[in-house]
Amino acid sequence: MMDQLLVVDVVGLTPDLLQHMPRLRRLADTGSSAVLDTVLPAVTCSVQSTFLTGLPPSGHGIVGNGWYFRDLGEVFLWRQHNALVGGEKVWETIRRQDPGYTVANVCWWYAMGASTDWTVTPRPIYYADGKKAPDCYTRPPELRDELVAELGEFPLFQYWGPTASIRSTEWIVGAARRLMPRADLTLAYLPHLDYDLQRFGPDAPEAHQAARDVDAALAPLLDDAARAGTRVVVVSEYGITRADTPVDVNRLLRAEGLLEVYTQDGMEYLDPWVSRAFAVADHQVAHVYVADPADLERVRAVCAGLEGVAEVLDASGQAAVGLDHPRSGELVLVAEPTAWFTYYYWDDDDRAPDFARGVEIHRKPGYDPAELFFDPEDRLVKAKAALTLARKAAGLRYAMKVVPLDPSPVRGTHGRLPARDGDSPMVLCDRPDVLDGRIAATDVRDLLLRMAGASAVAAADAGAGTSS
Repeated sequence: MMDQLLVVDVVGLTPDLLQHMPRLRRLADTGSSAVLDTVLPAVTCSVQSTFLTGLPPSGHGIVGNGWYFRDLGEVFLWRQHNALVGGEKVWETIRRQDPGYTVANVCWWYAMGASTDWTVTPRPIYYADGKKAPDCYTRPPELRDELVAELGEFPLFQYWGPTASIRSTEWIVGAARRLMPRADLTLAYLPHLDYDLQRFGPDAPEAHQAARDVDAALAPLLDDAARAGTRVVVVSEYGITRADTPVDVNRLLRAEGLLEVYTQDGMEYLDPWVSRAFAVADHQVAHVYVADPADLERVRAVCAGLEGVAEVLDASGQAAVGLDHPRSGELVLVAEPTAWFTYYYWDDDDRAPDFARGVEIHRKPGYDPAELFFDPEDRLVKAKAALTLARKAAGLRYAMKVVPLDPSPVRGTHGRLPARDGDSPMVLCDRPDVLDGRIAATDVRDLLLRMAGASAVAAADAGAGTSS
């Protein structure tokens, strides 16, 4: 018999923030805890894939929250299909010992198409006339109606964007509470610390309040687990650190004649097919794709001279940190501790594409933390947003153009490896003497196998099954 196991990803949890979270601190005090040595890039998709496979990005292939799909000639972030992730998932290893082992995934990434029994993941409705409505994908399909009846519609606009709030985390906790009694393994992802830590910085009063809020929201799920005798592991992917320097790497590459754009209706779009070099910005890491090897040294020198760039990793440098994969850029940039990379490639805001001013995580060729803000230069921005929502409610087409093109309000970031333990992610569990001081992200998979009660044979087989 396996132990029932709950694994909660409290993204952004660090030893410094734990001091403001009494319920999680009690879990650590009565159980055990460790600082997590995370992977590069320290971003959601890469780290979660490492937790579940035991592999670095060079093994599972998730080199960031997005990358340049060379075979399609397109940059895509936040894809959702699990087939993108190489390696055997932890529950698949357990099923070789216990074929009936059941799994519920509540909002961990790459959920669609995964071999789980219950799946909940954000999935807006994209109507043919361009409208977007909040919703989620579930498997089995009838689970959606059950959760919506009990919890309301999935709060997509509180999950990301300028109105992101604790409501999305509370909804996810509610879904996990309903699924945990049915599953042997329950995975739940709680995003709340991402918001105000990037908006205000990790040391701001708002960040400390966010820590208290997510701790309170999580408490009922932890109480359910305690009453049921369910084992608990809490993980974090990264810590968010202070940010004050946006770095416009694509604008530099354009100025050097390496990046090209094309124009439609007065708007400029990145042209990756013909660009000699361009960057996919992802917080404090950027993959730079160089079409012609003859340009590599020039691009390296150009990027190395850009203020805010700490490292330029070539193939050997990427191999040293477990990031050498065909999906990676020919070069990978790592930012200075308080710097981060913008995706911006236009020189004139009047020529920016219309999606730049909206929450458009799938259309932008890079990550945009400015999506967490209403444009501070527009005094009527909230009134305009309300009018746009009224148009949506009336069934009319709408475009939510509320996001600033000025990145300076961003106060928190992540992605590079942390310089101090207080800023590092953590792992907690409800069993004493299991965690001791530090744990590598690549070892979290083995921890989950032990906590679930998988046999030593299955744990040993896990390494053999994921080494290719």
